[in-house]
Amino acid sequence: MSANFEQWIRERGIGEVECLVSDMNGIIRGKVLPAQKFIQTVSDNTLRIPSSVYLITVTGGYFEDESNLTAVLDPDVVLHPDFETICVAPGYKTPTAFVIADARQGNGKPFELSPRHVLQRVMDLYAERGWKPVVAPELEFYLTQKNTDPDLPLMPPAGRSGRAETAPQPYGLEAITEYEDFIETVYDYAEIAKLQIDTLIHEAGAAQLEINFLHGDPVRLADQVLVFKRLIRQVALQHGVYATFMAKPMIRQPGSAMHIHQSVVDMDSGRNLFAGEDGGDSPLFRHYIGGLQKILPRITPLFAPNVNSFRRMRPSYSAPINVQWGYDNRSCGLRVPICDPQGRRVENRLPGADSNPYLALAASLVAGYIGMVEKLEPTAVVDTNAYNRKRTLPKTLEEALDLFDNCTVARNLLGAGFFDAFSLIKRAELDAYQEVISSWERDHLLLKV
Repeated sequence: MSANFEQWIRERGIGEVECLVSDMNGIIRGKVLPAQKFIQTVSDNTLRIPSSVYLITVTGGYFEDESNLTAVLDPDVVLHPDFETICVAPGYKTPTAFVIADARQGNGKPFELSPRHVLQRVMDLYAERGWKPVVAPELEFYLTQKNTDPDLPLMPPAGRSGRAETAPQPYGLEAITEYEDFIETVYDYAEIAKLQIDTLIHEAGAAQLEINFLHGDPVRLADQVLVFKRLIRQVALQHGVYATFMAKPMIRQPGSAMHIHQSVVDMDSGRNLFAGEDGGDSPLFRHYIGGLQKILPRITPLFAPNVNSFRRMRPSYSAPINVQWGYDNRSCGLRVPICDPQGRRVENRLPGADSNPYLALAASLVAGYIGMVEKLEPTAVVDTNAYNRKRTLPKTLEEALDLFDNCTVARNLLGAGFFDAFSLIKRAELDAYQEVISSWERDHLLLKV
């Protein structure tokens, strides 16, 4: 493997290599090495990082628990860079490459707290049955003015006309050309980094954009989403603005989602298992949706991981509040697009753009897997406004974590160690949030109550 890296690096004149891993929140951590040093560590199997990087909260701390020996003892894990993920890192003065790594323990076994491993674990479940999931994420984000004071609200940036957007512009071509220079740089960087992006559109929010990825292998697509989010932030800063993937960054604006189109094919023939011989929905397709409906509300923190995530889930802003399903019905949390039998798929519209792509994909796929294995039946198709149906998703992170902790079937499949650590991290973040006094409280309570 080191020979492959050495040849690739030499042919491109790479001077530095950034070795990337995703923590529980999808925040990139890792090491930057001179190219020759990187090659040597891969050859010697000596590229290591403290295992505690997988236990860091979004606030930069660790959860306080006597069982958190990984954070206290902090043994190293060995990083094994995945050669298929190496790409040129655009925008650097020194020729640089990105590569994503898997973490393994000293005995060579995968480190169970690695989100990438959690997703691979789900993929292995499918492979054991001769199944292969195929996914295509759609990722929304906002451009905003630079904001260095967290007490001040975010504002849309000025476009090339010198004016900021003040009204919704979904699919607006003139609106999207306001950010033409930014978008051209995004496409240039994506091409250099070999990201398989499809289309870019203007979404409903002010300066809200959406990028669609081509369908493919879930682990590879999660890798690409991870890198893409980093590139978008870098490009935005070059153009004097911020790019944010917060689920709900601005009041009176829609939230940002990461919709996931998903299907399952036969590993040998490539046939879409969601379509029957007559071209209609197969029993496996119905069971898959049944699994999504039963399990997703119980593991919501995996795709709505932050306090802010639940601000997005409001029907008045086109965000699902339940797991109803329907054909070409965007008010449903689970939408079945109009397509031919080979393209039969379901779009999970629940995950937020703030979710860790490995864990959001793992959540959706493990729920569908449980449905297919247990032969769960879905509810009746909804062809009316699903926003008027009963809410079945938790309203707060606290409520979601209570459901999460009791979802034994998902815990067993995703790994008890990962499941428990993730819950403790999220509860530590929730505790930190609850210590904050908001501007709303100061505004309405300070001199009135």
